[in-house]
Amino acid sequence: MTLLLSLFIKLSLFSFVAFGGIIAVLPSLFDLAVNQEHWISAQTFVDYFAIAQAAPGPNFMAITLIGWNIYGPLGAIVASIAICWPSSIMVFYLERYITGIQDPERKQTIQYAAAALAVGLVLTSSWKLTMSFNSHWTAIVLTIAVIAITQLSKIHPLFLIAFGALIGGAGFI
Repeated sequence: MTLLLSLFIKLSLFSFVAFGGIIAVLPSLFDLAVNQEHWISAQTFVDYFAIAQAAPGPNFMAITLIGWNIYGPLGAIVASIAICWPSSIMVFYLERYITGIQDPERKQTIQYAAAALAVGLVLTSSWKLTMSFNSHWTAIVLTIAVIAITQLSKIHPLFLIAFGALIGGAGFI
């Protein structure tokens, strides 16, 4: 039961800073689940995240899977509730506060600040993930190339994923 309580408390704390979704706190969540608590292996974390990205629905499904891995169905329920309840309550009261603001400039400032916070957290998370997974210079070059291609062209990302798989399968990375 102490494992469930620990899971609930730690994931609840993540929810307070998960502006921009789970991706914004992904490196910290990886560190917690794999390195600190040893709930799952690094490969299992990556697999769960891939499943969550491929499946329809919210990104926090990876956290539900971590909870499932730790304590079965009860762990999945506890993990899902823990990651949702703090941010849901904060958003509820923030929306009520913003709706009550009469000054449109003040309202817009708060909305822009929240958006900037979310973007900043997601970019920081992306940077940390890029630096931790790209240990070879070719991987860093490939990452930069993919970012440039996705931003400057209309090439579908699935083609880039296939290209990355070919390069990796050929042993270049």
